Amino acid sequence: MTHFSTLEDPRCAIKQRHRLNDMIAIAITGVLCGADGWTQIAEFGRAKQTWLERFLELPNGIPAHDTFGRVFSLIDPQVFETCFRDWVATLREILPGEVIAIDGKTLRRSHERAKGLGALHLVSAWAADNRLVLGQIATEAKSNEITAIPKLLDLLLIQGCIVTIDAMGCQTKIAAQIIDQGADYVLALKGNQGTLATEVEEAFINADARDYADVDSQFLETVEQGHGRRETRRYRTLGDLSGVSRCAGWTALNMIGMVESEREINGVTSRETRYYIASTGTDASVFARAVRG
Repeated sequence: MTHFSTLEDPRCAIKQRHRLNDMIAIAITGVLCGADGWTQIAEFGRAKQTWLERFLELPNGIPAHDTFGRVFSLIDPQVFETCFRDWVATLREILPGEVIAIDGKTLRRSHERAKGLGALHLVSAWAADNRLVLGQIATEAKSNEITAIPKLLDLLLIQGCIVTIDAMGCQTKIAAQIIDQGADYVLALKGNQGTLATEVEEAFINADARDYADVDSQFLETVEQGHGRRETRRYRTLGDLSGVSRCAGWTALNMIGMVESEREINGVTSRETRYYIASTGTDASVFARAVRG
């Protein structure tokens, strides 16, 4: 309640039947308990009214779902985000080496055709060990993730952490920003970094042909099994970057990584190989934790 007390109420004073902080508390606790949308948030409030009255005033009971929708549509989303992020920061324990996974997702059913609004695409930062979303930036489309990621990083305290991003965020400027903010990175490689991706793949082929002799490299294999599914992951790191000419343009890059995944589901086997660049060194256990996080 303290963190949201700075949020300005956008309503006319004579029309405020429900306190803004009460509505925010009901909405957040409702979402934490699985409510999806204003109707379910209002239902949650009515079901838990006795409990909510222990710490909320609720002068006119629980607001209707359309009241929630109307009031939240008037709130400045950037100010709300700031309040929310400040609150989450107090819940988070700073853990050395924690994996901060940055990823973009389009929210289902978030479009509003009547107002000409497309689906909402969010770029989020997920603290794997704390199990908290540390911040989010809304973008118009997936293609805008490249511009959203630096803005999101600016909002975060990531010193001592490992930031992981999929291939969309594999950019030299983003890598440099992560290092400047005191963190390390593990970035996925795909076609958007064509020459670099090819060089990394060839480096592993050449090192494997020599059985990784006389090179800084580590290997780790994990097996997970259950419910008719068996998944084997083989993690390989390589510190010899002599065959990767494009690595010179990447701040603090000191390792390339490869993950070979083999999935067997009900007798059907599929295989996939993925490549990464990183500043974390060749410790395979650190690399595996970052990729899995």
